[in-house]
Amino acid sequence: MSTDVILVCLLVGTVNYLFRYLPLRLDSRQKSALKSGPLSRVLDSIGIASICALLVVSGTPEILRDQQKLLPSLAGFALLALIFWRTKSIVIATLTGAVAYGLVFKLMLMAG
Repeated sequence: MSTDVILVCLLVGTVNYLFRYLPLRLDSRQKSALKSGPLSRVLDSIGIASICALLVVSGTPEILRDQQKLLPSLAGFALLALIFWRTKSIVIATLTGAVAYGLVFKLMLMAG
């Protein structure tokens, strides 16, 4: 493995950890101010942004190699976004998107 890959992984992991750790370590006076401010909206959107970024980064090479994976990926992404928009639960949205991807992919295999 190249040194560049290791450095990028360490950098991304560190930034991801800090995004999750630092808001929890702010003192209680600042926490109450965060609940309604613009920083709160940014922190709330990190979860869905992370999942969507992972979907794009991990899915793009697969889609470029095998065009049949485009439709399942789009179905999973659409359902992920819709469920998150309706429930604001990243866990439910991610699991539903993964199930949608699997079902569409399986149906395509059975049809083809």
